[in-house]
Amino acid sequence: MPTHRMVSSSDALLHRSLRSGDVTAVKELLDTGRTHVDCTDQDGVTPLMLALSRKDRPMVEALLQEGADVNANTEANETALLISIENESRADVEMLIKHGADVNYRTRDGGSALLCASERGLLWAIKLLIRSGADKDARLCDGSDSVFLAAQNGHVECVRELMEEGCRLDWRREDGTTALWIAAQCGEVETVEELGMRGAKDLPRNDGATALFKAAHKGHEDIVQALLAIDSDLGLLENGESALHAAALFGHERIVEMLLGEGAEARLKNRNGETPVDLAQQMRYDRIVDLLKKRRRFF
Repeated sequence: MPTHRMVSSSDALLHRSLRSGDVTAVKELLDTGRTHVDCTDQDGVTPLMLALSRKDRPMVEALLQEGADVNANTEANETALLISIENESRADVEMLIKHGADVNYRTRDGGSALLCASERGLLWAIKLLIRSGADKDARLCDGSDSVFLAAQNGHVECVRELMEEGCRLDWRREDGTTALWIAAQCGEVETVEELGMRGAKDLPRNDGATALFKAAHKGHEDIVQALLAIDSDLGLLENGESALHAAALFGHERIVEMLLGEGAEARLKNRNGETPVDLAQQMRYDRIVDLLKKRRRFF
């Protein structure tokens, strides 16, 4: 059934009754036959969406019994299913899918129910949506897929489930960022370890920076350790720097030690002709300077 703008006082009253939680009035209005069950306000919000937003189960059930359109979308491109996932309401999601909700509806920015569930870490929703035919390869307009969004937010169980369902491991966003890269930047060590265990590579972003470089820059020691286990690049990167340069510049002494221990070159010059020790001296990190100079003496 197509949606309608409010065209009568009954339509307006239906919306007011829903907002006030008056289920008796809602049922009476629907029984009159003069009220459109899918009438929308100026934002394209339908009565069903209002009821779902309120988590009002009797209202939801009454509207569905009257044939409410489960696939109507608002001016902001939301559907009842997306609203229910945002509300983290398993019962509503299950009910909407049972009533024919489109699990592959896409918003203007490429969003889908599976992408939303992955971003929010809703493992139950991921399983339910995939079982219901959700497109596992759906991506936002910027190229972010479900694995990327789950990894970005540290939802390691969701990453694991998506991998088990056959989602791609090293898909790259438009800027070249992988799930491993974003997890490293965000400090999500368990996710980095999970992706590494499954064979993820430390691929550089379009600007040349690797996950190891970013972790060294931010001082994420445990993530640097995890990335070193998957043979991340210790040399000069396409961005003209190295992970050791980043650690030296920002004063991360323990990471400098870790990188040196794995064979990072203390004499390596960046695009400006500076070595890691040059950067540490500029920032007056004396202990790091001593570490790097000692390394240069013996190797």
